[in-house]
Parts: sequence; structure tokens; C-alpha cells
Amino acid sequence: MKQLYKYVILILVFTHTLSAQDATEIVRKANSLTMGKTSQGINKMIVVRPDWKREVEMKIWSKGNEFYLILITAPAREKGQVFLKRQNEMWNWIPSITRMIKIPPSMMAQSWMGSDFTNDDLLKEASIVKDYTHKIIGSDSIDGFDCYKIELIPKPEAAVVWGKIISWIEKEKYLTMKVEFYDETEDLINTQIGMEIKKMGNRILPTRMEMIPADKEGNKTIIELIDIEFDKNISDKFFSQQNMKRVR
Repeated sequence: MKQLYKYVILILVFTHTLSAQDATEIVRKANSLTMGKTSQGINKMIVVRPDWKREVEMKIWSKGNEFYLILITAPAREKGQVFLKRQNEMWNWIPSITRMIKIPPSMMAQSWMGSDFTNDDLLKEASIVKDYTHKIIGSDSIDGFDCYKIELIPKPEAAVVWGKIISWIEKEKYLTMKVEFYDETEDLINTQIGMEIKKMGNRILPTRMEMIPADKEGNKTIIELIDIEFDKNISDKFFSQQNMKRVR
């Protein structure tokens, strides 16, 4: 009887470990789909409020989860502003006042340029692969796509914005179709929806993301992928404070 009990326990532990590994691999593949080894492209952000709307155009470069650079190209009053993530440091270059500002970790949960995205969402400080544990908690259909429903819980030592994330990842192509972001008390804060699935660069992925806050009716922020290229060679030196002042 004791041998049977031990066998059952081993099977349960093995199944749990395998499930966690599978969930992590799914999240890794979904993250790789949208990031690649490197990426560079043009995005448009549309901030929607009940009584107004504004658009921000930008160029974006990334290299893994360590390097990220965003150049604002429109509107005119914000043109030339640059945001940089280099490993564990975040910076903002504001040419109108010729000032370089370091973004402290305490500001990563703050709104990015008045949008419903946080600084962390856009500057990718947290790695959803390395900073969270992953667990498949079910399956759902999102807009006709069969998806894994995966729970992401931050690791104890991870400095992250969210207390929990629920992600719906399409089972065949690993498209991120929906993401819910929760605070430390597990209250829903934001929901991100992926849509307009198209070929972009050399892969198929959602080309429109809508971030919708849970408690602000009529508010949302849309990110549209205008153009993107993956896996082109980009030197680490590109992601430097010096380059922030001259990138175009």
C-alpha cells in the first residue's frame, strides 16, 4: 500500500512539473513570436478617452528582453523624445529641454505618455518568461481561436508591476489573443486584446492591441503595428544614451 501511495505521489509531482514546463514553453514561444531575437518597426498608438483622442507615432527597436528603444516621431510637440531600456536601466531623453532622465523602478507602474499602457508594458522591464511561474489553468475560445489559458504568478524575488497575469495563447501559432493584468490584491486592472491577425515581417501575429482599463468606462489605448522586421542584426551599442540623442 505504501509503495502504491509513493507511486501516486510521484506521478502527481511529475505531472505538475511537466505541466509547468509546458506552460513556460508556451509563454516563451508566444513571447518569441512578438519579439524575435531582434525587432525594428513602426507603431501608432491611439489614446481614446470619452471626449477626446490623440495619436502618437513611434519607431521601435528591441534585442531580446535586455534592450529596447522607442523614438517618438509624432506629434510635433513630442517628436524626438526617446525611451531606452538597457538591461536593468531605463532612460528618457527629452530634446526640448535637452535633458536625460533616469526612470526609477518605482515609476514602472505609471502610465506611459498618458496611455493605458504602463512604462513596464512598453519598456519591457519585466520578463514574462523569467520573472513569473506559469501554469495552464484551462482552455478557451477567443474570437474563434482555440487558446491555452495560462496563469502567471510573479516569483518572490522578481521586481514586477503585476500581482498576477492571465494570458490566452492560441494553441497552434502561439498568438497572444488576450491578457488580463491584476494587482497584488488580485483586482483586475487592465485587459489587453489582440486582433487583426496578419502576416507582418516573416510571421503571423496580431497587428492591433487594445488595452482596456477595468474601472474607466470609455477609456482604451490602441497599438497598431504599421511595419516590423525581425531578426536583423542590431549591435548592443545601438542601445546607448549617446545614440538616444542622434537616432532618427
